[in-house]
Amino acid sequence: MSNSKDGCGACAASGRRDFLLDALRASAAAMAVIGLAPSGARAMPLRWISALASTLEEKIYPIPAADGVQIDKENEVILSRVGTQVYAFALACPHQNTALRWESGDNRFQCPKHKSRYRPDGTFIEGRATRSMDRYAVKLASGQIVVDIDKVIQEDMDKSAWQQAVVTLS
Repeated sequence: MSNSKDGCGACAASGRRDFLLDALRASAAAMAVIGLAPSGARAMPLRWISALASTLEEKIYPIPAADGVQIDKENEVILSRVGTQVYAFALACPHQNTALRWESGDNRFQCPKHKSRYRPDGTFIEGRATRSMDRYAVKLASGQIVVDIDKVIQEDMDKSAWQQAVVTLS
């Protein structure tokens, strides 16, 4: 699909695709709640997103509708929803700044360069990295997730702030 300067020829197809993916996720979530989902349906999906609005320091995103990972490549932001918790991370591995990848089958992030692994909440599991993923300061405002990309919080420098860099949905 290609975009033209006069408009987006792919918008209609993209809208249908997003709708169908959201419907599929909602169906899988409903099946999981009532216990009918196969074991593979519990994998947290990956979606590519863009900020709804932004300033130099803040990026605004819709609240993720379900558990999963969303990556905004342009702003190098990862959003991860796990239950009622939403986290915002820097896209780069804290070891050597390589872009992290989401492994949906294993529900974890992995650095392709040195194989460091992280949980969906950014907690370090194993590998060459020496700390968990860097979190951004994040808040809920007007029903949207606001990420302050000027406030990078490193677990080893300020563990308390790192633990508090989360939005809890009610």
